[in-house]
This record gives sequence, structure tokens and C-alpha cells, in this order.
Amino acid sequence: MNFKHITYLLLGLTLLITSAPGIYAQDNKRKPDRKEWFRQMRQFKHKFLVKELSLTQQQQDDFFPVYDSMHEEIEKLQRATSQTCRKISRSEKAVSDADYLHAARQATELKAREGAIEEMYFDKFSQVLTPKQMFQLHAAERKFTREIMRQHSKMAKRKNNK
Repeated sequence: MNFKHITYLLLGLTLLITSAPGIYAQDNKRKPDRKEWFRQMRQFKHKFLVKELSLTQQQQDDFFPVYDSMHEEIEKLQRATSQTCRKISRSEKAVSDADYLHAARQATELKAREGAIEEMYFDKFSQVLTPKQMFQLHAAERKFTREIMRQHSKMAKRKNNK
């Protein structure tokens, strides 16, 4: 498994488990709705990438719609694969070998299909970002994931100390 894909997997899981620091400042009795939470997380990531890549305003205006579109495609693919696997694992009826094989193949092909999507967007990104920024993008995404994991760890420690 490629480190980049592990990073995306961890990011996806982290996004489902944690939230941006500003979300916790809200009234604890009211959970933020899922769409609002994802919107805030996306904004948090955008700000992080702007800083890490030193994006100009024009680059931001051109890059983020394309970047978000890529991630939406990847998330759609991940949801479909998860749904198939969940359907198999929660089935109350006997599952055929063909169904197991189909779900296993989908899960196995997920990384390659994600890579194909990323490759398709590479040329689009290269029209907006400098070569140096293109190179820095993956490192910035990994750094973002580490930051989210660090914040999650801090929040968990605070929660456990209460």
C-alpha cells in the first residue's frame, strides 16, 4: 500500500472522527451537521495549503475548484466501494463467492482508480501551480494529515483527562 494512499485513508477516517478546532467551540449540546462540518474542514485545509504552497490569490481561485473536484470524485469512488463492502458484511442472507469476489476486487482496485483520478488531475494542476508547488503539494497534504492526527490526539488526551 502506497504511503500516499494510506495518507488519504487516514485523512478520510480522521475527517469522519475528528473535526476542525473551531467546530468544538460551538455549543457542545448541538452537533454540527455533516455538510457544515465538511465545509469547515475543507476551508481549514484550503487555508493550510495556501500557507504551505504560498499560493497567490489567482492560484487559489484557479486551483481549489479543480482540487475540490478531484477530491469529490475520489470520495464518491470511496463511498461506492465502502457501500458495496458494507452491504456484503451486513448481509443477513448467504453471500455468494461471486459477491465476495466482486467486493474484494472493488476494494483492491480502489487504490488504482484513485491514482488514475489523481493522474488525470495532474495536468490540470500543472496549469495553475509552479513545478515547485506541484512537488510540494503531496508533502503539504501529508503534513495536513499529520496536523489533523496531532490535533485529534490532543483532543483525545484532554477528553481522557476529564
